[in-house]
Amino acid sequence: MTRGQWGCVAAPVGGLATGVAGTVLLTAAWEACDVGVNGAANGLALVFYGVMLATVAAVWWGVIVGYLGRWNPAVSLLGGLAGAAVIVWIFVALLHVPNGYRC
Repeated sequence: MTRGQWGCVAAPVGGLATGVAGTVLLTAAWEACDVGVNGAANGLALVFYGVMLATVAAVWWGVIVGYLGRWNPAVSLLGGLAGAAVIVWIFVALLHVPNGYRC
């Protein structure tokens, strides 16, 4: 397997891990602020947001590891982690409390 093909392996794994991490953080934020009626009320929204986040993160991981992985695999993994952290941060910051700050 060439270094450029590692993006095909890292994209689904990194995207799924990033999607799960972002969804868990958003769930914790929503529970702390009492968003929704109960845990089941937020389930569909969290599944939808988690899939969107995982898709965006998978594209990021595939591009960064597939492109930078040809020259330096360690830098590409660090770049993937940094980009995933920024993506999750923006995701949680935008969706923290849907109707404004109440908590």
